[in-house]
Amino acid sequence: MPLHVQISVRLARCMAIAGAGLLLIAGVAGCAQAAGCRFEPQGDGRVADLIDARSFRLDDGREVRLAGIEPVAAEQARDSTALASIIGGREVTLRGPDDTPDRYGRQSAFVFLAGSETPVQSLLLAQGAALVSGTIANQDCALLLTAAEAAARQAKQGIWADPSAIKSAESPDDILTGIGRFTVVEGRVLSVRQAGSVTYLNFGRNWTRGFAVTIPNRVLAGFAAAGIVVNSLERRRIRVRGFVEAQRGPRIELLQVGQMEVLSGN
Repeated sequence: MPLHVQISVRLARCMAIAGAGLLLIAGVAGCAQAAGCRFEPQGDGRVADLIDARSFRLDDGREVRLAGIEPVAAEQARDSTALASIIGGREVTLRGPDDTPDRYGRQSAFVFLAGSETPVQSLLLAQGAALVSGTIANQDCALLLTAAEAAARQAKQGIWADPSAIKSAESPDDILTGIGRFTVVEGRVLSVRQAGSVTYLNFGRNWTRGFAVTIPNRVLAGFAAAGIVVNSLERRRIRVRGFVEAQRGPRIELLQVGQMEVLSGN
């Protein structure tokens, strides 16, 4: 069974076990951890300041960025209200595969309140106060975040109370209003074309004006390893996420398998 199908099956199984709301998050956390989502300790500390919607500073001066999520909208990227309500002044533990700071000096990590096994990321996602970025390579850990977002979407929490939270691939002008923003788009692929070193998934008949997904050919092997044969996606309905660019029509570039969900067949 392809890897992305296995993940979908496991996600449905965990959701069925856990029920709704925070019970779902706790249940899925257990499912994911039992399935192999493990984190290396990166230290702990007390939250001193909130920087933005997904970043904070510890009392020892370290700046931490929550791995695997994006703010729900560009104008809310610096609004730390939701994050403050969860971790403000609290003791937290950091875990993750690598504690090397990024070029801005921020440590990317999964963050846990003291005594909790549910990541803060999952709590934000369950409120509809964040979006899954699709950049977490560990499939079990990606499942943990995807399940939290799915729970919020099902319950119409936060951003998901707005019917336009997921953009239609058939409305390129609407997508273009979000240039530079992290956006979730759904639609049916009309054609798959390769041009040079890039594969295009076209959602409109007018290739230059319609919405399209671009996938560098160098990452196609990663999609294939996850059971997604990009060239076979024609007529299939998919959900993608990423930052909107304008190249006449709107574009989203996919670099990670987690940025795409295959929703249906022909």
